[in-house]
Amino acid sequence: MSSERHTFSCIDGHTCGNPVRVVVDGAPGLRGDTMSLKRQDFISRFDWIRQSLMYEPRGHDLMSGSLLYPPVRDDCDFGLIFIETSGCLPMCGHGVIGTVSIAIEGGFANPMREGELRLDTPAGLVTAAYQLDGPHVESVRIENVPSYLHEADLVLDSPEFGELKCDIVYGGNFYAIIDPQPGCQALDSLSVSDIKRVSPPVREQVNSLRDVVHPLDTTIRGVSHVMWTGHAAQSGADSRNAVFYGPSAIDRSPCGTGTSARMAQLVSRGELHVGDTFVHESIIGSMFKGEVLGETVLGNSFAIRTAITGWARVTGHNTIFVDDRDPYRHGFQLI
Repeated sequence: MSSERHTFSCIDGHTCGNPVRVVVDGAPGLRGDTMSLKRQDFISRFDWIRQSLMYEPRGHDLMSGSLLYPPVRDDCDFGLIFIETSGCLPMCGHGVIGTVSIAIEGGFANPMREGELRLDTPAGLVTAAYQLDGPHVESVRIENVPSYLHEADLVLDSPEFGELKCDIVYGGNFYAIIDPQPGCQALDSLSVSDIKRVSPPVREQVNSLRDVVHPLDTTIRGVSHVMWTGHAAQSGADSRNAVFYGPSAIDRSPCGTGTSARMAQLVSRGELHVGDTFVHESIIGSMFKGEVLGETVLGNSFAIRTAITGWARVTGHNTIFVDDRDPYRHGFQLI
């Protein structure tokens, strides 16, 4: 009996410590006249590709990446579908920084404007300005989709901490942000194993209490990430975070959409203002520089425009086979 082998050409890298696997050849054709609709088609028909490339034995618990597509919008250089162990995200900040670095260094992008790529993502237009040092991309500054505070001070009943307050904030994905508070010092008192243990029930409870939906795109719904905040450990940083996502992953980067969400939260409190910068530190000490660019409106909600600057490095080229003979062709996870 003959079997089919699917081949995916990938370039691997990391953004400030968090992995990025960019599929440069082998992405399937998708239906839809927006990248949001193409994302839904990918989820419906091709989620096995995400599972095969992200899960073990070809990936791991932290793996994330993107697939390159022609843009739907006329004003963009290319389109992106984001994939990771947690699903097919509408937007991924560290993924954009890594994808832009890989696409420019690998010659997979032909920018309409030198030094800038305009990206058609499922969450909307994202622009990325990149700085070159010879053939290498040294840094990428992305202007993200609008970010906003969805709800403040949602009270949870935590078996671990008792009454626990969180804010629900959107920065390209929806976050439950938990700051230090009585009974819970958040990141300042949690170990890595603690974060992996307490985050899933927090996310589950938030989603059971609230049906969180994007004001303009009902396909973007539900809190997918839990951010624990804490005091900066390094000079030059304003705050430190650990972002939990998927079944058991903690972002090694400061998290791009999470940094936008964090700035939206702080602007809503009056702790940041238009024109301010915000340096966000990750759990491993890497940093993103955030900027509050301006105010805007998202549906009926006050929102802000943000920029995030970070760096990425290429770690290798990878040709991945998914063979029908392989009983683990669609991967597996140990949770």
